[in-house]
Amino acid sequence: MKADIAIIGGTGVYSPDLFHTMEEVYVPTNYGETSDKIKIAELGGKTVAFLPRHGSKHNIPAHKVNYHANMRALKELGVKQVIGLCAVGSLKEHIKPGDIVISDQYIDFTKQRRISFYDGDPVVHISTADPFCPQMRSETIRVMDKLHIPVHSIGTYICIEGPRFSTRAESRFFRSFADIIGMTLIPEVNLAIELEMCYVSIASVTDYDVWADRPVNVAEVLETMKKSNKILQNVVKELIPSLPSERKCPCPESLKYAVVK
Repeated sequence: MKADIAIIGGTGVYSPDLFHTMEEVYVPTNYGETSDKIKIAELGGKTVAFLPRHGSKHNIPAHKVNYHANMRALKELGVKQVIGLCAVGSLKEHIKPGDIVISDQYIDFTKQRRISFYDGDPVVHISTADPFCPQMRSETIRVMDKLHIPVHSIGTYICIEGPRFSTRAESRFFRSFADIIGMTLIPEVNLAIELEMCYVSIASVTDYDVWADRPVNVAEVLETMKKSNKILQNVVKELIPSLPSERKCPCPESLKYAVVK
């Protein structure tokens, strides 16, 4: 099986009403096993690969996800465009729980993760000046406007190691530089760039981080995420058919000037 587009995200977004599943596949990689089997489905005339980042039972914490296996498997399936769905906390008052943010920048505050496919020969330095695909970002924002879904079209995502949430001091520090906070963007987006795949992040805000003097509550996060899943399903249903097959963006040539020869 081959797929044009991949969705990486929570199982709550995947619905039999939304996708007609054609097959479930296991793709072996040199990096071990993927988070789960990959569902190959059809939507709007395009073939879509769906991979639950944390496993179908949500039993893999962010810092233990095998990002390398996940991204390599999607590449083997022929995927060129990746939609990364994620849940985040807000670091700004105007970005409220239930809002959607289409990030344009990120800050990597992880500490122990392997962040590249290239650990030796050849030496590769990819550019992450503008890490998200401009074509996919533009189309995602257009679709959300069309659906009259409020969206923050820019935002800096700070990725922390996890699995714990931030201290109040950390949260106040982070909000000086970023807009939202999560645990899954890194190294997923970096690896996509190294594989010359387009990547867009659609972040659902589930809570205000603890700078707001209210500790993060997992039950509340899950409840907000459940409400956001319906919105995300509508976005995905509209976005998949509208993504251009011809990639007019820098992503297909990410390695062109990155390899040290």
